Amino acid sequence: MTTSGKTVGEVRASQMLTTYGPGSLIDFPMDAAIMGGVNHWPRKEEYRKEIVEPRLREKLATMLQLPTLRLIAPPAGESMPWEKGPRVRAFRFPGWFLAEADLDDDQQKSDVRSRRLVQRRELDGKLRFEDKRAVPVRFVQACVRGHISDVHWRRVVPCSDAACRRPLWLDESGSGGDLSDLVVRCECGARVSMAEVADRSKNMLGSCNGWRPWLGKAYSDECDQPSRLLIRTATNAYFGQTMSVLSLPQKKDNLAAAVENHWSALDAMAANRESVPIVRLLPGFSNEVESYSDDQIWSAVEAARQDGASAVPVKEAELESILDAPPGYMQDLPADRDFLARKLPDSEWREPGACDQVECVVQLHRLRVVTALTGFTRFEPRTPDIHGEYQGDVHVAALDPEPRDFPAVENRGEGVFLQLRSGSVDGWTKRPGVEARVAALVAGHERWREDRDSAMEFPGPEYILLHTLAHLLIQSVAMTCGYPATSIRERIYVEKGQYGILLYTATPDAEGTLGGLVAEARRVATHLERALSEASLCSSDPICSQHDAGNSMENRWLHGAACHGCCLVAETSCEMRNEYLDRALVIPVLGLDDAAFFQPAP
Repeated sequence: MTTSGKTVGEVRASQMLTTYGPGSLIDFPMDAAIMGGVNHWPRKEEYRKEIVEPRLREKLATMLQLPTLRLIAPPAGESMPWEKGPRVRAFRFPGWFLAEADLDDDQQKSDVRSRRLVQRRELDGKLRFEDKRAVPVRFVQACVRGHISDVHWRRVVPCSDAACRRPLWLDESGSGGDLSDLVVRCECGARVSMAEVADRSKNMLGSCNGWRPWLGKAYSDECDQPSRLLIRTATNAYFGQTMSVLSLPQKKDNLAAAVENHWSALDAMAANRESVPIVRLLPGFSNEVESYSDDQIWSAVEAARQDGASAVPVKEAELESILDAPPGYMQDLPADRDFLARKLPDSEWREPGACDQVECVVQLHRLRVVTALTGFTRFEPRTPDIHGEYQGDVHVAALDPEPRDFPAVENRGEGVFLQLRSGSVDGWTKRPGVEARVAALVAGHERWREDRDSAMEFPGPEYILLHTLAHLLIQSVAMTCGYPATSIRERIYVEKGQYGILLYTATPDAEGTLGGLVAEARRVATHLERALSEASLCSSDPICSQHDAGNSMENRWLHGAACHGCCLVAETSCEMRNEYLDRALVIPVLGLDDAAFFQPAP
């Protein structure tokens, strides 16, 4: 990436959708910046490689209400240090710095560390102020819609004279870094605690100014949200909103597949039947449709426009394809590189015990996962619902003034899928012990909704059961599959009365992974027994097992019997940010044994 035309650092392509996406804040050894939007990516088409995934593209077009869009991979840098590849632009931010200051005798006795607040224009070319090193201030102001700007320190400090321009200082006492230990003062005598500035009820930062510096200096919005104090390096400074899909096998004829592969161009150009002779000249498309008439091509375009595939929830379509997998051991090698699934025969994995509740096991020898970034939020994340769709009232910040290209990455890998028996799950939800436990979890969910002012619906006991079981299996599988737990991800399916868990791993490598996870499908019985045995007792019991979500002192309203000692995994592995977990719905725990889906043998 570059700032002011200079190369200042490198990030991986996948990080351009998560940690360092457009609008994110990034620290350098001597400076700080905000990552530029997609409008500041290299404009040459050779640097904007399109990722073809029609299902995801149509989903995003419907969700964002755009007539057409493209999924593009982040520009790849040079492979050798001496090569000059494309760069992603970043802008220096914030504009205020703290300059180190020499402590006088009185300050040394009081253990107060004072540093001068200065603006960037007061620094020299080496980011020094009066021969003292200066570092970017860690406080900025932002709103929930993603807008961000410098704190107007002159307005925050209550000087008696509004025109006062005397030097500002940040005084820090103690060593804990708590906001109550930080005071901003003016040499005129006015001062204010950073704890007061952070107090949302006092609204000392005023209304949001709508600035969008990641798009450029000229871009701002009208915004009616209050500004909030934000620490640049805090985890709530940036939440990328992403959507992921599995590439599914083609079930269409050659003409329909050709139309789907070139849909972004066809949708824009094929306005009527008379435009077909021009449309069929598109590079690549012309070779695929040369044996079809204009009428056939136009019919295929109309059918694609009326296709209801985008109305089908993301996970529902995936679950259907996984369950349609034929039985076998991958004796054949079909041409489809993106999806190869085989249902493992029962004789290879079924054993008496926990496996009695499992309907089938599917080995996904090949899978392709495409993830796109559609926007971002600050302070509060926006996560998809249990069907993989976005339904919420959180406003996301735009990646481009005129969004057309959206960052995306594709990863290839492997996975193991197991389906629980639908009848067993449905019968389990009707048990009195389960209903009582779910009522307590719903109470916690309602407290969380009130605190966050969220409209998100409770996911249901079926989802919490599968979600918790997936976490337990990740920890067990990671011990023998050859991949660390942080690289194994989950995908939970609660669709139309069918319940399944997909554990998968994927990498940007062209050929994917090496088969270690797929091989664990034959050891499902072992992993289930181990996971359930270890989950029955947590090192934090009885505190963990008796946690009441609706009366949580720690505000852990979305957790039942779940903590870092038993259920929580790396957030890179979890699709729900380690929320909606409860061991008590999976296996009997200390003090609660009537809500578990898996009951011990008598």
